[in-house]
Amino acid sequence: MLIKDLKDCKEIIAGDGSLLKEVLNPHKEEVGINYSLAHAVVKPGITTLSHTLKSSEVYYILDGEGEMVVDDVKEKVSAGCVIFIPPNSIQRIKNIGKTDLVFLCIVDPAWKKEDEEVLT
Repeated sequence: MLIKDLKDCKEIIAGDGSLLKEVLNPHKEEVGINYSLAHAVVKPGITTLSHTLKSSEVYYILDGEGEMVVDDVKEKVSAGCVIFIPPNSIQRIKNIGKTDLVFLCIVDPAWKKEDEEVLT
């Protein structure tokens, strides 16, 4: 068994501009999984930079309101929404609410820096 407390995970500014805490990544610790799990926050009014991943990704929205764009499809999302993002899709999310947009990111196979391209 492995138990981690989110408050003990280091917060970084991810390549897309979100505030990110990587919780599990088998490339960085032996956890016997093929996916990675991160906790992300996007502040009100902020849109993450468009980016692609070679892996598939799932966002699970915990709190807040957003506008998710995957390729050319735009949808509003809020707490309880699950978004599947196919590999190589262009993606970004905008916080359209007045509070932090908080979500989990599950990447399968696990996230690696070289598998992500931030578009400008």
